[in-house]
Amino acid sequence: MCPKRAAANTSAADFLPQRRTISSLRKAAQDCRGCALYQNATQTVFGEGAVRAGLLLIGEQPGDQEDLQGRPFVGPAGKLLTEALEAAAIERDEVYVTNAVKHFKWTPRGKRRLHAKPSSREVAACRPWLEAEIEAIEPQVIVCLGATAAQSLLGPSFRITRQRGEILASDWAPALVATYHPSAILRAPDPAERDALRSLFADDLKLAGKALQNAARRRPAK
Repeated sequence: MCPKRAAANTSAADFLPQRRTISSLRKAAQDCRGCALYQNATQTVFGEGAVRAGLLLIGEQPGDQEDLQGRPFVGPAGKLLTEALEAAAIERDEVYVTNAVKHFKWTPRGKRRLHAKPSSREVAACRPWLEAEIEAIEPQVIVCLGATAAQSLLGPSFRITRQRGEILASDWAPALVATYHPSAILRAPDPAERDALRSLFADDLKLAGKALQNAARRRPAK
């Protein structure tokens, strides 16, 4: 059978498996043609981590190293994320990390592949994978890393600059926190600004950690 081709009216919904565990979703996502981004990507980069994680972190899309290795947050942004999680006393292997878009969108610059922001249509096409991940994991707390991730769940009017570092109401989890994407911190041109953003980023993850603790205390005993 020929693989499905991306068309204007297709999305990841056409490729979701009937049985929606993280394992079955990851396997099905490798053949996703819900938008055209797969054509220039090395592979689908699905989420990974604890399959019943209380804390789920969502970024924008895989970067160059993630595209090559097939794993989320393994490049420079991933290193910064791991450091910030450690500062917040959160073990990375106890959380689940993923992206709003599962394929690397890039533009060539000589021999380099530079990140290109996914369009709202591409984010919408990929959203069924994200929804299915959330439903399978049932997190208590979601952390959106950057505007694209936050807008994918909260709508296009959401602004990190206005609502960063707050516990937000959400239909997706009992608590949701939006913060900077690690890549945005790394791109800050001034060292003092980068240090300030790193500190705020760690504070936001600490806030998410406290929200997770509070959710655990409210959970009825079995």
